[in-house]
Amino acid sequence: MIPVNDQLALIKRGAEEILVEKELIEKLQSGRPLRVKAGFDPTAADLHLGHTVLINKLKQFQDLGHEVLFLIGDFTAMIGDPTGKSQTRPPLTREEIEKNAETYKEQVFKILDPAKTTVMFNSEWMSKMSAAEMIQLASTVTVARMLERNDFNDRYKSNTPIAIHEFLYPLVQGYDSVAMEADIELGGTDQKFNLLMGRTLQGHYSKPQQCTLTMPILEGLDGVQKMSKSLGNYIGIKDAPNDMFGKIMSISDVLMWRYYELLSFEPMDVINGYKLAVEQGENPRNIKVKLALELITRFHSNEDAQSALHDFETRFSKNAIPDDMPEFTFKGEMSLAALLKEAGLVDSTSEAHRMTQQGAVKINGEKVQDSRQMMPSNTTSVYQAGKRKFARVTLED
Repeated sequence: MIPVNDQLALIKRGAEEILVEKELIEKLQSGRPLRVKAGFDPTAADLHLGHTVLINKLKQFQDLGHEVLFLIGDFTAMIGDPTGKSQTRPPLTREEIEKNAETYKEQVFKILDPAKTTVMFNSEWMSKMSAAEMIQLASTVTVARMLERNDFNDRYKSNTPIAIHEFLYPLVQGYDSVAMEADIELGGTDQKFNLLMGRTLQGHYSKPQQCTLTMPILEGLDGVQKMSKSLGNYIGIKDAPNDMFGKIMSISDVLMWRYYELLSFEPMDVINGYKLAVEQGENPRNIKVKLALELITRFHSNEDAQSALHDFETRFSKNAIPDDMPEFTFKGEMSLAALLKEAGLVDSTSEAHRMTQQGAVKINGEKVQDSRQMMPSNTTSVYQAGKRKFARVTLED
């Protein structure tokens, strides 16, 4: 049995908050495997690395000998998670949910051990709940309590409509913990209200109350906004190895450490050793390569990772892209020609047009042909004009 202090150290790695930590210690001291819950609504076909922050934490619990309950919210997906939304989100169809749920199982088992994972669907118990029972569940929480949630409160104050069914979402998520008899539930920091609702409802139904563990929201490639497919700043689990490698290498040296803490399975003493090496002169790029290799091996294979490294070195290192280059941050979308001028890579937009036509302009090592194309916001890329002029540019909203 792994000592409780050692378990707690791994559990707390990268975590934002544990409520209540004293109770979690008591649960760990019991010596029995804990039932560790995390729920995911199948709202999209593909997961990205931001989703894996929670899945990685589940893997750590699994490695400590605890029981992982991976909940696919096929019932809650039909309600639509209102968390962080400024307006009512349209629910998914049953066909969309079932299709996405299948891809979720395939993807999460690239991290979790399927033999030690119980996959559950909350329709198993919620679809059996009668209208009278749903009303009884709704009676356990007041409207005032619901309005304690920041997003609900903000929408109420701004006279933005809140549909009644949106109040049901945290109730159903909370009731999942009752039905699953969860000892601890994991979620992002934006899920704190819902996680605590599970604790509240377990108490109402005279069940042992779960502890909650919140994990930070992973920033995307821009290092500013949360990783999101809609923002285009994401690394998908299903991204091709070369694409994944290039995206990881494009993150800033500062963001690299955040990714190491939340995405890598390397022990913290190893990561701290990397930090010390960088402080003593090691090129951060070399450390970033290690992270890229680890993640591509996890989601593809070691062979794919080594091939992606070789391709990257061929396309980038041998083209003498410097490790140090000017970095700029601009607001909003802008044309490629305007960006090159603002970053000082050309003297004028006419020069940008000419160099692009000559094939002398590259983005992340790839030649571009249209200098009038708009560069999307919420992206960070390396721009090159000619053989020796480089700049790393971030475009924000």
